Amino acid sequence: MISGYSLEQLLPHDHPMILLSRFIGADENSVYTEVDISSASPFYQAELQAVPAYVGLEYMAQTIACYAGAKALAEGGSVKIGFLLGCRKYAPAISHFATGTVLQLKAEQLVTEDSGLSVFLCEISANGNLLVQANLNVFQPENHLDWLKES
Repeated sequence: MISGYSLEQLLPHDHPMILLSRFIGADENSVYTEVDISSASPFYQAELQAVPAYVGLEYMAQTIACYAGAKALAEGGSVKIGFLLGCRKYAPAISHFATGTVLQLKAEQLVTEDSGLSVFLCEISANGNLLVQANLNVFQPENHLDWLKES
């Protein structure tokens, strides 16, 4: 299990766009993170006293980024920028994540290609209840600046 890294080490983001609360760890094919929902959470809506469930898609994407970052750092490399290409079947069982909830996220790598394309099965749970599950397609080019120029 790879652990002991901070979110700031793993994610190519700066605050306030680091939406996760904790990196729990990663193994060969999976990664685990948590999010504490509070009034200080980015995208918090006071009228709901919650964060809309659609933000969970970004929680999933950042969880996958933690996986890539942890593996890279554990292998002596550096964190690289990746891209969320798409998502299938993101249909949350609830409309929002309520204040005081601790979300547990898991992302399992299902497919990876030498080109940098990968597919992850992602889950968000709270209190032992599965709230949403989806497949995310991501891309991490060897050199994102060169790739962006080509695009």
